[in-house]
Amino acid sequence: MRVPLLDLCGQYQKLKTPIDAAVARVLASGRYVMGPELQSFEQELAAYVGTKHAVAVASGTDALLSAAMALEIGLGTSYKGPGHGFDTEGEVVTTAYSFFATPETAVRLGARPVFADLAEDSFNADIDDLLNKCSSKTRAILPVHTFGRRLDVARLVATGIPVIEDAAQTLVPGIGSTTACATLSFFPTKNLGAVGDAGAVVTSDSALYEKLQTLRQHGSKPKYIHHLWGGNFRMDPIQAAILRVKLPHLDAWQAERRNNAARYRQALAGLPLRLPEDHPEHVYHHFVIRAPRRDALKAFLAAREIETEVYYPLALHLQPCFAQLGYKAGDCPRAEAAANEALALPVHAELTSEQLEFVAESIRAFYK
Repeated sequence: MRVPLLDLCGQYQKLKTPIDAAVARVLASGRYVMGPELQSFEQELAAYVGTKHAVAVASGTDALLSAAMALEIGLGTSYKGPGHGFDTEGEVVTTAYSFFATPETAVRLGARPVFADLAEDSFNADIDDLLNKCSSKTRAILPVHTFGRRLDVARLVATGIPVIEDAAQTLVPGIGSTTACATLSFFPTKNLGAVGDAGAVVTSDSALYEKLQTLRQHGSKPKYIHHLWGGNFRMDPIQAAILRVKLPHLDAWQAERRNNAARYRQALAGLPLRLPEDHPEHVYHHFVIRAPRRDALKAFLAAREIETEVYYPLALHLQPCFAQLGYKAGDCPRAEAAANEALALPVHAELTSEQLEFVAESIRAFYK
């Protein structure tokens, strides 16, 4: 039995009629850049998360970058490449275990990423370590809500240092409501996915919102008058139209992911695995287990046509491009252990009971 890690075609088939109509509506409108679809999606997204504003951008990476630019992280500096160092003493404190775009944002603006280790009980960063890594040089704290598990950011906000929530994997109500902003990704594999790259920044800071709107159009306001250095960060209206169709289904999809996670917990009980933290707010963008002999298990499952993925095979502080920062193996031991043990299982809303049981039975067979 083939079990895909994701089933994007299956999701599309369920919503084919309204998605096709939304795409046709954009094509018939002649508004292929910005326009009413984008504005409507921004309003609906802000209402869902509970912020005053949302700014739709071209990707999750652009969401991080535009948010950091708006908060003037590393303003006026640039990274010249390996061997040349950083042109600023500004630092951004973040996790050692995430997708590369998180620290890359700091580097692109000339700031130095400072990495914190993971918490004992989750794939999120340890709050105490994040706080311990802050200093007078810290321009921002960039926590990540990893794999669908929201991190409590209250203690980070209390520092008075700007907090940018990387919520690319965790779209839930409340994000961005107490911090400077939260950034989102609608990459096709996300719980709310577009049909290409797309992202957003959500915030209740009206001044920051105005700045983000200007930055996404090359810093231009009014047209052709540039007060800021920005970029082309605009989301395409077709993506916005499709996301508008999908957004009302998000809660049901995330509930189904929670149900699948609960069934995995029952089916995998008693095995020498460390299962994801069981938390009522977890939306399981990925169901990531910690597995002894991870690579052998992955190969065993692949032989049975079960797709899995390693998120992430190398902790961020040990990435070759960060060698000049001076980190070494052992500096973030929990993140390093996770990189050697983590394996994501299929958990999407289209997963059938038969497929889930086949995955669980196969894992039981491996550890027999």
